[in-house]
Amino acid sequence: MPEETKPVMSQNFIHDFIDEDIAKGGQYEGMTVHTRFPPEPNGYLHIGHAKAIFIDFGTAEKYGGMCNLRMDDTNPTKEDEEYVDAIQEDIHWLGYDWGDRFYFASDYFDKMYEYAVELIKKGLAYVCELTPEEFKAHRGDVGTPATSPWRDRPVEESLDLFQRMKDGEFPNGKYTLRAKIDLASGNFNMRDPVIYRINHMRHHRQGDKWCIYPMYDFAHPLEDALEGITHSLCSLEFEDHRPLYDWVIQNCPVPSKPRQIEFARLGINYTVMSKRKLRQLVEEGKVSGWDDPRMPTLCGLRRRGYTPAAIRDFSERNGVTKAASVVEFGFLEHCLREDLNRTARRVMAVLRPVKLTITNYPEGRSETFEVENIPGDPGAGTRPVTFSRNLWVEAEDFLEEPVPKYKRLYPGGPECRLKGAYLVTCTGCVKDDEGNVTEILATYDPDSKGGDPADGRKVKGATLHWVDAATALDAEVRLYDNLFADEAPDAGDKNFLDCLNPNSLEILTGCKVEAGLGEPKPEDRFQFMRQGYFCADSKDSSPAHLVFNRAVSLKDSFKF
Repeated sequence: MPEETKPVMSQNFIHDFIDEDIAKGGQYEGMTVHTRFPPEPNGYLHIGHAKAIFIDFGTAEKYGGMCNLRMDDTNPTKEDEEYVDAIQEDIHWLGYDWGDRFYFASDYFDKMYEYAVELIKKGLAYVCELTPEEFKAHRGDVGTPATSPWRDRPVEESLDLFQRMKDGEFPNGKYTLRAKIDLASGNFNMRDPVIYRINHMRHHRQGDKWCIYPMYDFAHPLEDALEGITHSLCSLEFEDHRPLYDWVIQNCPVPSKPRQIEFARLGINYTVMSKRKLRQLVEEGKVSGWDDPRMPTLCGLRRRGYTPAAIRDFSERNGVTKAASVVEFGFLEHCLREDLNRTARRVMAVLRPVKLTITNYPEGRSETFEVENIPGDPGAGTRPVTFSRNLWVEAEDFLEEPVPKYKRLYPGGPECRLKGAYLVTCTGCVKDDEGNVTEILATYDPDSKGGDPADGRKVKGATLHWVDAATALDAEVRLYDNLFADEAPDAGDKNFLDCLNPNSLEILTGCKVEAGLGEPKPEDRFQFMRQGYFCADSKDSSPAHLVFNRAVSLKDSFKF
């Protein structure tokens, strides 16, 4: 998206805090606002991440500041270079860039280890031998302090054990390093939290160098401080972790002191956005992959036909608040319709074709009409569309016995417009031995070229889309619906897999499209007249086998 057309991020409570911080006398007076987006490379980004990206990068843009991209790769269990590459591609697709400020949390492992040693030396951390089960048993509850039999372990002993943990002497789970804070704290995150654990697993970048890894609550504030982040913007579930974030900053000799501010996550109905659950959908074959067009992943939405502008608009219009809420998926679709209505080229495609023969049109004759690409936008130009005696029209545009108020094709029915071509009147049909309609018969008015009768009479029938049978291309069309039939598949004790929508994908073969759609580009989006907005599938479509995905239908059911 050109820089001058990017939406300016609206003022919100985060910006109110920043305004105070950078004002005269504020803690960051005279400093450049510096944010970061720190995804864990253990899956693909989804629409929820788009909100965080919008906030992190958008805030930096608003204040003329900087935003880092940092891979939070402190847990090697599910992390992979595939996700690192995909995350970068998705952020660039949304229209953001981090310049040369691309980092990995694992870049700081040596420094984090040094800080942990310093905490031990200060008597602010100790090596603990409680197993996970014992840890829970000693955690206490409201009004009852936690306990740890290892809290008073001598400093030298903890230093020795921590070094041996690092050297790989002990198995997973044998020891942890815990911060010594307050076992009686009402905030359980402060009850001597674990800050290092043993994990003998190969790291995607560090290889086998490390077998101990810092916990997120310890690593994250250090990463922010080492990168000079001024405002660490994160989702609301980290609000209770902020005292620990500040404790780490205060007790480690870091070069800067960032401020953490939390905002509400994005929730969307008929959707799950847990990466664990999305991975389960992929691994169990419930979808074709992370980029399945029914997935809420950015790569899935991109493949389905969503635009960066629509997603950014959606993020902006949802606002930034502290109050958690669930947004209707229909609002995301609404934002896409608004964008594509302005930008998508109109074309004709017949999804369930039946032949229309214009019996009084000369055999062997063909002509070409110029049809506007985007109504009301002369700058979008026109395109040539061929016309002949035999056309394809939608099967639903014909009824042998019409229902009340039916204004399309039926024997003896009203004149109907063929978009941009002529007026036609249905005279009958041809059926096969089983009674199925195989051909619709009609006559045309030669003096109605362009769809307007020469005598100015009122046309009572509908305007229909069509495709010339002589030049039409075959295509496969995929119609998508919500992946889940349940509005809240994540709620309560539901098994989200039981909420899958069995009708989330309908594949139509034998569709007919205009000849001009023979080699669509991946970024091209089209309005199939009367059908919806579509794009060529970025994986499966080829000139030899055209495949189009419906991004969104034309009908907008969203109510403001």
